[in-house]
Amino acid sequence: MKCTAKALVSLLKNVLSCGLSIWIILLPLYAVSQEAIPLSISMEDYAYPYPVKLLPLTIEGQDLRMAYMDAPAEGTPTGKAVLLLHGKNFFGAYWKETIHILSRNGFRVVVPDQIGFGKSSKPNIHYSFHSLAHHTRRLLDTLGIKQIAVVGHSMGGMLATRFALMYPEAVSHLILENPIGLEDYRIYVPYTPIEEAYRNELNATEEGIRNYHKTYYVKWKPAYEEYVQVFLRWKGSGEYPRLAMSSALTLQMIYEQPVCYEFPDIKSKTLLVIGQSDRTVAGKPKVKKEQLSLVGQYPELGRRTAKLITNSSLVELPDVGHIPHLEAPELFHKELLKFLTTD
Repeated sequence: MKCTAKALVSLLKNVLSCGLSIWIILLPLYAVSQEAIPLSISMEDYAYPYPVKLLPLTIEGQDLRMAYMDAPAEGTPTGKAVLLLHGKNFFGAYWKETIHILSRNGFRVVVPDQIGFGKSSKPNIHYSFHSLAHHTRRLLDTLGIKQIAVVGHSMGGMLATRFALMYPEAVSHLILENPIGLEDYRIYVPYTPIEEAYRNELNATEEGIRNYHKTYYVKWKPAYEEYVQVFLRWKGSGEYPRLAMSSALTLQMIYEQPVCYEFPDIKSKTLLVIGQSDRTVAGKPKVKKEQLSLVGQYPELGRRTAKLITNSSLVELPDVGHIPHLEAPELFHKELLKFLTTD
């Protein structure tokens, strides 16, 4: 018998009078039905915390759209704006709490989904941090923002670095939250042809996806399952191969376009927030066993990078993994606000 989410809701309502125990038994069935619903790779049916707008872009002859949220300041506006740049395996919505905190403290908050991610278009193009930074600058120009504080997490940290190098006059503060790219992965990670990377994306299993996400955190919490389910629902979409290709291409971008050699050229006032238990490496499964201890060592990488960036400070968060704004939000937001409000 085919069971839809709507039918299950109706069934749950009808059985409420039969006792709480039946409700408890049937509730997991409803949850499973929701998780199994395929999700468009443009995420039209996935709710973001703020209204989403679309910026038209033409790239390599293709008419595309870049999705973004533009959250206004609440209370007493500071007149300042903050740009939040997401990581590779995420999208703008995972900044929800950070947006709320910043907005409540008087900041305007701009949160784009980069081309190839989230609610934005997923084209087969040449991806580069230079082009992503260029599109982001175009978005800010469209919004009339001349200067902004830039926060980059994971892959977003590589993009934030490139943005600060390309447009130093536009960056009031630079915040790098457990960025990848603090080292050159080409030294330890064997090259992966794009066809192989694409097949790996197509063949990803539920177990593999969940296990990979678990490496981001010191302690797994049920709330993190949300991001696993998004990937699983994408795989049920008929357009998933297109997303798999853009994902493979952006992995190639990370591998081939290191930013670590240019940290001394950063002029912006910079804050590094580093979860000390993070051991993330792009392409880690391909690193030789005897070399694993040489890569992804975030405590050492954070200290080394702080020395390379002239006007920088470092905050080390013990027992925190790759995503401080999800795993230790109070600590992360405290340090973020302190940095943004200190001249």
